[in-house]
Amino acid sequence: MIEMTDTAVQAVKSFIDAEGRAGSGLRISVVGGGCSGFQYDLALADAATDNDETYKFGDIPVFVDKMSLLYLKGTTVDYVNDLRGSGFVFQNPNATSSCGCGHSFEADAEAGSPSPCGR
Repeated sequence: MIEMTDTAVQAVKSFIDAEGRAGSGLRISVVGGGCSGFQYDLALADAATDNDETYKFGDIPVFVDKMSLLYLKGTTVDYVNDLRGSGFVFQNPNATSSCGCGHSFEADAEAGSPSPCGR
């Protein structure tokens, strides 16, 4: 399970409104890359896929694929806006280290292993 702060939910709503994507939700995924091995990816999405877990925060659906969820369990997503900048922040208990940018992380090998796509 993941959590989102009220501030993060409001930020997502603002992005949805700005893009004219009423009814859309947020897709959160973990992809390979970044300076620490994994990085977070956020995108607006219109619907869940068969491989997604769906969460609801207010009236915003949040879609997380099952592979990414292995690395995101227990994570809280927040949104900050301060003198240093603004953006989403991930408080991820599965991250064993992270990059100074805060967008990439390393996870314990116990977090999960790849599974077939089902194609």
